[in-house]
Amino acid sequence: MLTFISFWRAAAIVLCDMASTAWYIGGIVEKAIGPAAPWYIAVVMRFYAPVLGLYVEGSSMFVRGGVYKVVRESMGGTMAKLSVSALMFDYVLTGAISSVSAGQYLAGLVNSALPHLHINWQVEPKSFSVLFALVVVLYFWRQNIRGIEESSDKALKIMSLVSVMGVVLFAWSAYTIYLRGFHWPSFELRFSEESLGWLHGESWSGVVGRLGVLIALGHAFLGMSGLETLAQVYREMEAPKLVNLKRAAVVIFVFAIALTATMSFLAVGLIPHELRVQYADNLLSGLAMSLAGPHWALLGVQAFVVVVGVLILSGAVNTSIMGSNGVLNRLAEDGIMPDWLRWLHPRYGTTHRMINFVVILQCVTIVLCGGDVYLLGEAYAFGVIWSFVFKSAAVTVLRFKQPGHREWKVPFNLKLGRRELPLGLGAIFLCLLTFALINLFTKSIATVAGVAFTAAFFALFLLSEKLNSRHAKRAHDDHREKLNLRDADDLKGVLSELDKEHRVLVAVRDPNGLVPLQKALESHDPDKTDIVVFHTKILKGLGIADAEVTLGPDEELLFTRVIAMAEKHGKTVTPMLVISNDPFYAIVQAAHTVGASEVIMGVTQRVNVEVQLERMAMTWGALAGAGAKPVKFKLVGPGKDLTMEL
Repeated sequence: MLTFISFWRAAAIVLCDMASTAWYIGGIVEKAIGPAAPWYIAVVMRFYAPVLGLYVEGSSMFVRGGVYKVVRESMGGTMAKLSVSALMFDYVLTGAISSVSAGQYLAGLVNSALPHLHINWQVEPKSFSVLFALVVVLYFWRQNIRGIEESSDKALKIMSLVSVMGVVLFAWSAYTIYLRGFHWPSFELRFSEESLGWLHGESWSGVVGRLGVLIALGHAFLGMSGLETLAQVYREMEAPKLVNLKRAAVVIFVFAIALTATMSFLAVGLIPHELRVQYADNLLSGLAMSLAGPHWALLGVQAFVVVVGVLILSGAVNTSIMGSNGVLNRLAEDGIMPDWLRWLHPRYGTTHRMINFVVILQCVTIVLCGGDVYLLGEAYAFGVIWSFVFKSAAVTVLRFKQPGHREWKVPFNLKLGRRELPLGLGAIFLCLLTFALINLFTKSIATVAGVAFTAAFFALFLLSEKLNSRHAKRAHDDHREKLNLRDADDLKGVLSELDKEHRVLVAVRDPNGLVPLQKALESHDPDKTDIVVFHTKILKGLGIADAEVTLGPDEELLFTRVIAMAEKHGKTVTPMLVISNDPFYAIVQAAHTVGASEVIMGVTQRVNVEVQLERMAMTWGALAGAGAKPVKFKLVGPGKDLTMEL
C-alpha cells in the first residue's frame, strides 16, 4: 500500500519541530543578546516566508527533493554529501534539544506541584530531563518503525492541542494586559561572553558594534527549523501535490508568526525580569505563572502549557527522525550508504535500520549534553543555517543550469532577453550566507561541534561510497525500490485493503509502458476510487501451482516505476502480483474478485487490438457469469484509446 497524507498532516509534522521552538527560543536568545530578543525573533520568523518559498520551488522540481537532491543536481555529489553532513547535525540536535527541553518543562511542573501536595522533595532538572528525553526518543523510534501514517496522525493531534493552548494563553494574556498594561521589550543589545564567541574582546568592540544587529539575528535563527522535513514529506503528500505543498507552507508561516514570535513578546512583556531568569529554560511556564488570576488557576494554566509543550517538543523528535530517515534514503538510493540500511521491516515496510542509526546518535547526544538546553541551542543553529545556505545556493544555480519551466518560482525575477535573473533567490542566498558566516565566529560551541560532526559524517559518506563504488554507479543509473511481498492464497485477501466506492484495475507489464497507470491516476478521484495496479508473472508448466512467488529484476524495476508515478501524483495505489500461465485470465479473474468497474490495460504489439478485446470479453463471460455487474475494459496506447463495456 502506498499511502499519502494531507497538507494538514504534512504541516503538523513540520510544525512539531518549528513551533516547538517557542518553548525554548525566548530563554536561549535572551541569554545571548539581552531583553531585545523578541524583536529579533520576530524578524527571523518573518524571514520564514521567503525561505518557505525557496523550499516550495525546490520541492516542486523533484518529488524526492530536499537538500541532497537539489545540491547534487546543481553542484555535484561532493557538495551534496557536505550539505547532508551539516543537515544530519541539525536533525540529531533537533531530537536532543526538543526532548531535553520537554524534560525541563516537566521537571519545573513537578517541582512546582510537589509543595502543594505536601511532599518535601524536588527533582534535579537536568538529570530528570536526560532520562525523560531518552524515553521520548525511544517512543517515537517505535512510532517511526510503524510508519509515516501512524506518526503523522500523532503530529496532527499534537498541533490541534497546541492551537487550543495558544488561544487560551493569548486570551488570558490579553486580559492580563488589560488589567496591568504591557512592558514592551527594549531594543538594547547585551551580548554575553558566550554569544560573541571569538569576537569577544576589546580589540573587537568596534566590529561588534557595527555587526551587532546581524549577530543578534544570527542567534535568533534558532527558530527557523523543520523546513527540510517539509521537502522530505513532499513525496508523501496527497494530490494535488503542489497545491497542498503551498497550503502547508501558509499554515506553517501563520503558526511561526502567531506562536513563536508572539509568545516571545508576551514572555518579556509580562514576566518580571527576576522571574524570567528563574524560568530561562521553561519560559512559557513563567508566562503562565505571571498572568492575572488566582494562584490555583495559574497552576492549572502552567500544567496545561507544560503538558502541551511536552507533547509538541516530543513531536519534534518525531519530525527529526522522519526527516533524517528521508535524507539517508536518498543517499542509500544513490549507493552512497550501504544497501543493507534500506532493508525493509518485515511487518511495517519501513527502513528501520536507518531509523535505528539516527536514534542511537540522538540518545548519545542527549547523554553527553547533560540536560543543558543552552548548550544544545547554541550548537543546534549550525546545522539549521548551513543547510539553508546550501539549499538556496543550489536552487539559484539550477535557475541557470536548468532554466526550463517551473511549476512555481520564488518571486522577483528580472527578464534579460532569454535569460532570467533570479533577484529574489539571490537576495535570500546572500542573507543566509551572511548570517551563516557571522555565526561561525560568534557561536564557538556550534562551530567546533558542527564542523567536527559535519566532517565526521562527510568522511563516513566518502568511505561508504568508496566501499560501495560498484553498487553506487548501478544504483544511480538504475534505482530499484526495496519491496516486501505479502503472500495470500487467493485474491480475496486484498479486499480488506479496498474501501472506496469505485475500484479500477490497471494491468501493467512493461516498466517503460505505464500509460494505463498514468491515465488512471490523472482521471480518477482518490477519495472515491481504489486503484489496483496488477501485474501477472507468466510461468509455464505443471509446477505452476507450487511455484514460489518472488520478485525478479524486471518486477522490481516495474514496481519502482509504479511507486515513482504514484508519488508524483500523490495518489494511493494497491500493487498486486500474481503467477499465471494466461495473462488475460489472470486480469479478468482479479477484476471480478476485487469488484472492479473498470479495467485499464496497455496495447501490446504481439496481439492485435481486436483480438485483445475479444479474448477479454470471452474470458469475462466464462468467469463472471450472467449476474456479474457491468465492467468497462479500456485499451490505451500511443494514439489509441478503445473501450468495451460488458
